[in-house]
Amino acid sequence: MRPMREKMHTGELYLPNDDEIFQDQIRKLDRLYDFNMTRPTQLDKRKEMLKEMFAEIGEDCYIEPPLHANMAGAYVHFGKNVYANFNLTLVDDGHIYVGDYTMIGPNVTIATAGHPILPELREKGYQYNMEVHIGKNCWLGSGVVVLPGVTIGDNVVVGAGSIVTKDLPSNVVAVGNPCRVLREMNERDKEYYFKDRKIDYSEIV
Repeated sequence: MRPMREKMHTGELYLPNDDEIFQDQIRKLDRLYDFNMTRPTQLDKRKEMLKEMFAEIGEDCYIEPPLHANMAGAYVHFGKNVYANFNLTLVDDGHIYVGDYTMIGPNVTIATAGHPILPELREKGYQYNMEVHIGKNCWLGSGVVVLPGVTIGDNVVVGAGSIVTKDLPSNVVAVGNPCRVLREMNERDKEYYFKDRKIDYSEIV
């Protein structure tokens, strides 16, 4: 039988309580604990810690503690200028990819891990992981949940509280549980930023 660790990123069933995986996870979570205990004035320290903890993280990213992550970001790939508000939960047993300039609201969950429907397998603790891909310049509103295996295109706005169970194409606004495309981006979006509030381009730097 192949080692459980080899099955973590293949989509196969495996046991996450395998001792090798568990011991590695505990070491990583100690570092995450240290990150969450940093003071608001320790921005440089936070940046350095994220570079150490994440698989990849681009320039000028900001994550507001507390951050929750199963593997402390070890399989998380952030582009540049990604912003995440407090209580981001990354179920990062599998790989998570987030594109440049994406904004993530408070209390968002991005999950790669799932469990079999068959109860006998769940009793044994079996799990599988499916990668999540989120494109560039997206905005995930407060309380959004992204489920395993989902791909979200570029420039997508996902409304607060939505549960994303299936892929979303680029350049759309999507809402709901389950999340569905509400509309495509349009010309009005170039004129108004909120209801009847017009964009004053003379004030945009």
